[in-house]
Amino acid sequence: MPVINHPCKESWQKMKPKITKAKANLFQLPLERVIDLDHPLVQLSREFDWDGIRGEIAVNFCDSNGRPGADTRVVLGLLYLKSAYSLSDEQLLERWVENPYWQWFCGYETMQYQAPIDPTTLSRWRSRLGSEKLEILLKQTLEVASRRKFLNPGDLEQVNVDTTVQPKAIAFPTDTRLYYKMIRILGRLAKKAGLEVRQSYVRKSKQLLIMQNRYAHARQYKRSRMCEKKLKTIMGRLTRDITRKLDFCGSEVLREQMVQLLKQSVRLRNQTRTSARKLYSIHEPHVECIAKGKAHKRYEFGCKVSVAVTNKSNWVVGIKALHGNPYDGHTLAGAVSQLTAITEVEPKRIMVDRGYRGHDYLGSALVHVAGSIPKTATRAFRKMLKRRSVIEPTIGHLKSDHRMERNYLKGKTGDKVNALMSAIGYNFMKLMRALFFVFFCLFKSLDCCLKVALCNLLTGRNHTAPLIASA
Repeated sequence: MPVINHPCKESWQKMKPKITKAKANLFQLPLERVIDLDHPLVQLSREFDWDGIRGEIAVNFCDSNGRPGADTRVVLGLLYLKSAYSLSDEQLLERWVENPYWQWFCGYETMQYQAPIDPTTLSRWRSRLGSEKLEILLKQTLEVASRRKFLNPGDLEQVNVDTTVQPKAIAFPTDTRLYYKMIRILGRLAKKAGLEVRQSYVRKSKQLLIMQNRYAHARQYKRSRMCEKKLKTIMGRLTRDITRKLDFCGSEVLREQMVQLLKQSVRLRNQTRTSARKLYSIHEPHVECIAKGKAHKRYEFGCKVSVAVTNKSNWVVGIKALHGNPYDGHTLAGAVSQLTAITEVEPKRIMVDRGYRGHDYLGSALVHVAGSIPKTATRAFRKMLKRRSVIEPTIGHLKSDHRMERNYLKGKTGDKVNALMSAIGYNFMKLMRALFFVFFCLFKSLDCCLKVALCNLLTGRNHTAPLIASA
């Protein structure tokens, strides 16, 4: 796979942030004295093309306005570590100060005792880079795997594609809870804008919410429905009151926010049980209700995500968040175009499940739907089709180990970024395991005397007697 280059490297040099490294003195500890230079993170720090990534993302920064941003190497290294170890921004920086390997991976050569950036810097960088530039980080993991022979070129020609749901970090949407939240947000925004409403209904709405839950728990459903109806009436009354006084709002920004919120309030009031486009969250109005046929979880609230992995080695070569709850078969063309752009290799065989019958892909690759094996199929072909289901545990690892089980990033852009970050973290940890396995097999294959010499060299001590006794 080719090395990333960018034609605007000269213009990038103007905005390139500087690495602030303290000069070495007696009171600073060099990291190379306390870390293992064969550690997978140390090896990966040498394998990644940091300058190539800088050149690619340079177009997202302005070199003539404002102060230079945080150092690119530091922020990109933190993004890799965050996605790999499934940490929040605050937890990431707390552990970064304690871990010398993480500091070396981010480009530091001496021990640091303070966080290099503020946690909010990571959120601003994610917003600025977007899903398009974050694909470069995913591409880098595949390039390193291909360079170290962990990913064969032939593996990219046979891929498995499937869809899953990326749930959003919202409470379970009930009508009563949505009415109460809308009343609170409308009252808070009206107070901020200086609008004098007839009544805020803060205490009354909270009391109705509590009593509705109590009546429902006691199976007094008639009283529960009465409380719900009162909350809906209060929400409509407050909406009409704010609409009449909207012209007295002095701030245009608050006025625009109020208009959008009032539209959501009308949409929430008019929706019924059978409405096609329902509102499930006030702060995330784009959330959709998706049913994937799971016995333990009938409905999930979030967005659909298309995942593509290699058939033999399970490397994630494409991932894409999709909104509007599209049919699985209508997502195949977009998934194939994305993985072709990332890997620069067009697949020859695509394995999918039965949900992709009637797909929209019109390319040259052969699409094999599960359950349709020809009688003349060879043993190798049958084995390849049987490996279609290996994408399921991969999706499970993306969710449980890399923060795709509950997405905390805001908006549709946050859905796309979180899906890509989970794939980046999955490939990153796969690289670390592969590098550790290579070193472990190499050490295991050495003769006993060579092991003794290697241990003495690494530790500076004499381990001859214990090692020979254990051998």
